[in-house]
Amino acid sequence: MSPYVKSILATPAFHRFLYHLIRIYSGTFRLGIENEDQWRRQIDKGTPVLLCAWHQQFFSAIRPFKRYAQYQPALMISRSRDGAIIAAVARQAGWKTVRGSSSRGGKSALRSMIRHLECSKLAGHILDGPTGPMGVVKAGAIRLAHAAQATIVPFSVSAHRALYFNSWDRFMLPLPFSRVTLRFGDPVRFAPTNDPEAFEQQRVRLETLMAPCLITGR
Repeated sequence: MSPYVKSILATPAFHRFLYHLIRIYSGTFRLGIENEDQWRRQIDKGTPVLLCAWHQQFFSAIRPFKRYAQYQPALMISRSRDGAIIAAVARQAGWKTVRGSSSRGGKSALRSMIRHLECSKLAGHILDGPTGPMGVVKAGAIRLAHAAQATIVPFSVSAHRALYFNSWDRFMLPLPFSRVTLRFGDPVRFAPTNDPEAFEQQRVRLETLMAPCLITGR
């Protein structure tokens, strides 16, 4: 990629254009949202909520998640070049972005996420991002929920017509005018633990709960 193209991709003007392009494209979806009130009532009671999803499905949530900007929610995004663009788009949607991942800057990003979640009561987390493996829950979500005493709420997207990219996550792009459904699962609480075996059991349980949400696209 040429330095000129890189400079364009890094500009706020391009980020605004991309966000509005996504909103226009997503605006064609016949959208349905299920089980949203349950976790919003938890926030109203003062309980922090961590929305957890697979990497392949985040695109469909960009436009409708603007409705949660009132909570000033936080989202951890990698420090890669692609992550910089995603972070800029997320900020356009009203999300506070924290840069870091399990491979780079993870510890400091996790601390920032904990502070955000304790204050705003809402955060999002991509369970298998930013590089996979697909469908494998990494430890960060459990650690974040423990530290912030948060409830984990599984989140998934389905579309009756979609393209699936040949990427590590089989990234899903619903086709225009598709029926797209955003589903929030029942809240899950994990008791904080320092026992590695108990921690791994919690990680596997979350992975099992989220497994039906993963779409192979085949």
